[in-house]
Amino acid sequence: MTDLRTQAEEIHEQFSDQLEISVDDVHERLETLVEEYKVPLDEARRSVTSTYLDEAGMDREELSGGGGNEQVQVSDVDAAEEWVDLTAKVVELWEPNSDAVAQVGLLGDETGTIKFTKWSKSDLPELEDGEVYHLRNVVTDEYQGRFSVKLNRTTVIEAADEDIEVGDDDTTVEGALVDIQSGSGLIKRCPEEDCTRVLQNGRCSEHGEADGEFDLRIKGVLDDGEDVHEVIFDKEATEDFTGITLEEAKEMAMDALDTTVVADKMRKETLGRYYRVTGPTFSRYVLADEVEELDGPVDAEETLIKARSI
Repeated sequence: MTDLRTQAEEIHEQFSDQLEISVDDVHERLETLVEEYKVPLDEARRSVTSTYLDEAGMDREELSGGGGNEQVQVSDVDAAEEWVDLTAKVVELWEPNSDAVAQVGLLGDETGTIKFTKWSKSDLPELEDGEVYHLRNVVTDEYQGRFSVKLNRTTVIEAADEDIEVGDDDTTVEGALVDIQSGSGLIKRCPEEDCTRVLQNGRCSEHGEADGEFDLRIKGVLDDGEDVHEVIFDKEATEDFTGITLEEAKEMAMDALDTTVVADKMRKETLGRYYRVTGPTFSRYVLADEVEELDGPVDAEETLIKARSI
């Protein structure tokens, strides 16, 4: 209950200038979701925050972090929708694929790298490749297991008179692919802006019923004989790994009137083979950036037994 009260106070601080609400009002909304409907606290907070954003007519990027932000390093970013301060170097700039995005690329510090997005409507100074900046009031995000930060109209950008040696945050694991878990293959994600949640039975946990947008992913398990390692492939990595494009997957599902045929085909063509996967880590997952098939003695019967037991 103390945690609920703390969350309610933080949400109230964010909206106290725009809405006539009390801490008790916010606490009651959170308590109803958590205690009565058994919604996890982080999802309840997102839901209540979204409700107040709608009532205030605000975009999420306009929302203040509320109070002083914690100064963090890249490796400390392990949750979405947190307001933090960073000192980081611009490692790489990419070509934006939307007019809504002014800049997109990689930031890095001694602990690793993280994707950043700067929105066009934020009207912020340009970041220069190879330069170091103090970034105050950026908001964290997560997509397909990868964390990122968003620079918005409240972000303060200051050039730093220093250099940073950017660290390597990649991990390499290898083993027999013994399982492709449920939630793999052809999936649908919530179409709402800035929401990447996978739909369950046509519903987003935050935005309710939605048509959804098709995507590809694999949640796999590698077994090296001693330990198991969970790996995630995003759309690009899944297409490279399986040779099945998103359009081909959609055609397969349409022909069969069943989306599960895509994951079934992926299992048939990849299970039991030996792979080396390299990429950054998120929680217990390795996010596949590079995949190499290896020669390895894999007992097919033993592999299937392990696959069924996971």
